Amino acid sequence: MSKTSTDLIRHALNGPTMGTRWSALFFTPPGFDVRPVQAALQEAVDAVDAHMSTWKPDSDLMRLNRAPVGESVVVPADLAHVLALGMTIGRASGGAFDIGMGDAVHAWGFGPAAADVQGIRTAMAAPRRPAHEMLELEGTQVRKRGPIALDLNGIAKGYGVDRLADTLRSFGIDAALVGIDGEMRAQGLRPDGEAWTIAIEAPDTDRRAPHAILNLQDAAVATSGDYRHWVTVEGRQLSHTMDPRRGAPLLSSPASVTVIAPSCAEADAWATALMVVGPEAGAALATRQGLSALFLLRDDAGGVRAQGCGHLFADSAANPSAD
Repeated sequence: MSKTSTDLIRHALNGPTMGTRWSALFFTPPGFDVRPVQAALQEAVDAVDAHMSTWKPDSDLMRLNRAPVGESVVVPADLAHVLALGMTIGRASGGAFDIGMGDAVHAWGFGPAAADVQGIRTAMAAPRRPAHEMLELEGTQVRKRGPIALDLNGIAKGYGVDRLADTLRSFGIDAALVGIDGEMRAQGLRPDGEAWTIAIEAPDTDRRAPHAILNLQDAAVATSGDYRHWVTVEGRQLSHTMDPRRGAPLLSSPASVTVIAPSCAEADAWATALMVVGPEAGAALATRQGLSALFLLRDDAGGVRAQGCGHLFADSAANPSAD
C-alpha cells in the first residue's frame, strides 16, 4: 500500500564540508533508519573534499598541481570527471570558466593564505592559456602541457551536491532536496506532489534574504555573486570571481547570476562563466547552451533589477519574494 504524505516522516540531515555545510531534505515511511544515510552522505562529500580541495595540501588535486609538467598522473575517477567537465565548459564558454586560475585565486587571498602583492603582480603578468589547452586527460590519467595551477572552487561544490543526490538514490530515495551552501539539486516532488521551493538570494552583503522564490523539480540550481567573498583594493570592493583574461578579480560584473542545469556541477560552473561574460553576451551564451539563467544587476540608484533568459526565467518563473 502506498503511503500518503501524512504517513511520511520528514528528515533534514546536514553536516560540515568545504568550509560550510551540506544539507539533505527527504521523507520516508516510519521506521526508516537514517543513520546509514547520514554516514554515507558525509562520506560522499568528504571524498569530494579530499580529492578536490585546494585547502588540503594532501588532496589529489594539490598532488596534481605539484606534479612536474609532462608527467602522467593517475587521479581518482571523480576528480578526472570534474576536470573533464571543467575543460568542456571552459571550451564552450570561450575560456570564461577556467579551472587553471589557481595562482590568481591564491595570490588575491581567496585560498588558504592571505593576499600577496608580489603574487598578484606575477599572476597578472603571467601569459595565460586556458586549462582546456593545457591539460591532457585520458581516462584517469592527467598530464600538464605547461605550468598551471588548478582550482576547482567554481565546480567542486556543485559536484558535491550531485554526489549527495547520487547517494540518496543508492538508498532508494528518489525525491529529495540536497545542497551545499547556495548550490541545490531537487529530485522528484515533495510528498504533496508539489515541486521543491528554492530561494534565490538577494545580493546583499549585510544580510541573507530572498530576492525570489523558484520551484524546482529534477534539476539543479547554483548562484555566483559578488556579495559574499571579496577583497578591498584602494577602496574598491572586488569579487572573488576571477577574470581569466587578467589574472585578477572582475572589475565589473552582475551582482549575481543564477543558473538552472541538469546537474549542480554544470550549474555551478556556468554561473561563474556567466558572471565573467556579463548579462548581454551571457544571456546569449546561456540560450545557446540551453540553460535558464537569471542575472541580478545593480542600478545607479542602488536598486537591483532582474534579467532572465531560458524558459524557467523568461517570464518571471522565479516568483518575486514578498520581502
